[in-house]
Amino acid sequence: MNKYVERIYNGIVKENPCMVLMLGMCPTLAVTTSATNGIGMGLSTTVVLIASNMIISALRKVIPDDVRLPSYIVIVATLVTTVELLMEAYLPALNEALGIYIPLIVVNCIILGRAEAYANKNSIGLACFDGIGMGLGFTIALGILGLIREFIGAGTAFGAQVLPDSIEPIGIFVKAPGAFMVIAFMVMVMNAASITTRANDIVEEGCAGSCGSCGVSCAARKEAADVLKTAAKSAVKPAAKPAAPKTEETNKGKEN
Repeated sequence: MNKYVERIYNGIVKENPCMVLMLGMCPTLAVTTSATNGIGMGLSTTVVLIASNMIISALRKVIPDDVRLPSYIVIVATLVTTVELLMEAYLPALNEALGIYIPLIVVNCIILGRAEAYANKNSIGLACFDGIGMGLGFTIALGILGLIREFIGAGTAFGAQVLPDSIEPIGIFVKAPGAFMVIAFMVMVMNAASITTRANDIVEEGCAGSCGSCGVSCAARKEAADVLKTAAKSAVKPAAKPAAPKTEETNKGKEN
């Protein structure tokens, strides 16, 4: 697979920020009361993510390591302010619905995480496609989450009435508990498709796979590894020096 296409595929599926990496949970749970809000938040983050990745990649050899993170925050804050002003001018309703979560993109784990983990180490082209992939993955996850919550909790989809009046929506799904229930269901689907979240993919030293598919506890594995290490150290331990033969002078000394 082409490495540029791979970055997009990884961001949408294998390294999806919400469903796999479990990043950006605050806006994910807070703004997805409707599909429109979810997609709006996702696209806003995507614009900032692509631009910040490209700028940081271009300046990666110029920014000193000692001020790396403060520099990232200044770059991201500038981009977020620009996006916020544009949304306030051209999309005032969406900007009002998203509220404080637009400025909070500055400290979004996805933005800073990709800047540190990828953009800072790769070319501008790869950093750009990484931003596209991660942004699309974030947008798709928020859009699906918002659509499910809106449909079940309000009986609408993108603001249009879908369920007939005879069916009562389940209002809890447009509230905080509903967000947790829906995202848990989505993660369950990802796990069923063998795309495990990072919470189920912690690989211990000496482990050949993920904990989600492992039948041996890490404590038992660690205990067995410690036993093997102890046995190996004992095997290479130098033999004790033979005791010196007793002489007559030594025996006389002890008698005195």
